[in-house]
Amino acid sequence: MNEEDDDYHSYSALFIDRDGVINRRIVDGYVKSPNDFEFLPGVIDGLKILSKKFPRIFIITNQQGIGKGLMDEDDLESVHNYMLEELEDADIKIDKIYFCSSLAEKNDPRRKPEIGMALEAKNDFPEIEFSSSVMIGDTTSDMIFGKKVGMYTILTVPDNYSDEFASIIDEVHNGLYGYALEI
Repeated sequence: MNEEDDDYHSYSALFIDRDGVINRRIVDGYVKSPNDFEFLPGVIDGLKILSKKFPRIFIITNQQGIGKGLMDEDDLESVHNYMLEELEDADIKIDKIYFCSSLAEKNDPRRKPEIGMALEAKNDFPEIEFSSSVMIGDTTSDMIFGKKVGMYTILTVPDNYSDEFASIIDEVHNGLYGYALEI
């Protein structure tokens, strides 16, 4: 057994936020169609590395554009199908995408930073252990989500780091690829 195999078995799952981590975030807007979706630099190469380290990879994303009526679930499915096809072409498998379409003010238990989507993943994939899982995100909401279930947290936007949030952020990297190079 080589060292890479040992690493693969030491992690349970990788949870990744979508907008701002995998694809370019549209400021004050939403990715409503595949034409709006743009992978961030290095994401595909980073996911190739990470897919060799993690037995399960999930995308966990708040999508309140649906709740606002700016898009519907079919629009979101088109975006996700496009993203998954591009990743599959690069031999990257995403086990499942979980999304919450509720508005922030609705206090939906599925909407990050609440842990409903993590609990769904655990229900769907009972073998995952949060204590040996990693959450990669670009906001404090992502970090709080990860910490609430006991995950190791990676913030991918150094500009979003503040000492105020040091207790919920385990590492800070410049993008998903930056983390992948360090793991």
